[in-house]
Amino acid sequence: MSLKREEPTSVRVQILGEEHLIKGRASREYIEELARLIDTKMTETKKTNPMLPRYRVAILVALNIANDLEKLKKEHEELLALLEEAN
Repeated sequence: MSLKREEPTSVRVQILGEEHLIKGRASREYIEELARLIDTKMTETKKTNPMLPRYRVAILVALNIANDLEKLKKEHEELLALLEEAN
C-alpha cells in the first residue's frame, strides 16, 4: 500500500454514519483504512457512551489515539536506547 502520491486524491468515506470527503496525498486505500479505523473507534466509543454528542466522541477518540501515539513514541525511544547500549 502506497502512502504518498504526487497528485492529491479525493476519497468519500463514512465515519459514524456521516459521509466525508477527504483530500490528501496518500493513496485511496490508505485514506480508506484510516477512515475505517476512526469509524471503528468512534462507533465503539458511541456505543459505550450513547448520550455523548458527536464532537465529544471525536475528542475522546482523538485523546485515546494521542495517548497510543505517545506510548509508542516512548517505547520506540526505549528500544533505540537498548540498541545503542548493545552496540
